[in-house]
Amino acid sequence: MQKKIIKSSIILFIIFIIGVFFTGLNKSSIYDTKNLVGQKITNIKLERFNNNRIITEEDLKKNDFTLINFWASWCAPCRVEHPILLKLNKEKNLKLLGVNFKDKKNNALKFLRDLGNPYDDLARDELGKYSINFGIYGIPESILINKDLVIIKKFIGPISQNDYTYIKNTVRE
Repeated sequence: MQKKIIKSSIILFIIFIIGVFFTGLNKSSIYDTKNLVGQKITNIKLERFNNNRIITEEDLKKNDFTLINFWASWCAPCRVEHPILLKLNKEKNLKLLGVNFKDKKNNALKFLRDLGNPYDDLARDELGKYSINFGIYGIPESILINKDLVIIKKFIGPISQNDYTYIKNTVRE
């Protein structure tokens, strides 16, 4: 009787492993964030860069549009997009929220001192845990939201000249 139970357990375990294996093969390994567009972001709790205050939804609802930019001083593509962010900072209906991602505070401050600070507000995600809630899996990435906190567009990689034109036209409408 005990041998039958052991044999049955082993067979069920093998079937389970094979089932998990085939389920994994059928899943797409491509991380796609297109489904985020049109969704409302909630539960925003970002630690402000220079003080202990928290940035919440209420802070972002005050802006017509907010571009949330995830960046780091060690990120070479972040340097590429930086001049475009400086130009975007001049748009009246747009506020830029920079989220410093997995970076040392001193390095981030030096980056902004050297290249200029395009951000109206600055937050930090020292461990990269909160950025996951925004669908961030690499940097730079940016999310354009309206005052209702609905995601209008997500930009993966550095913001290009075409992205700049798109953002500018969107916030001026």
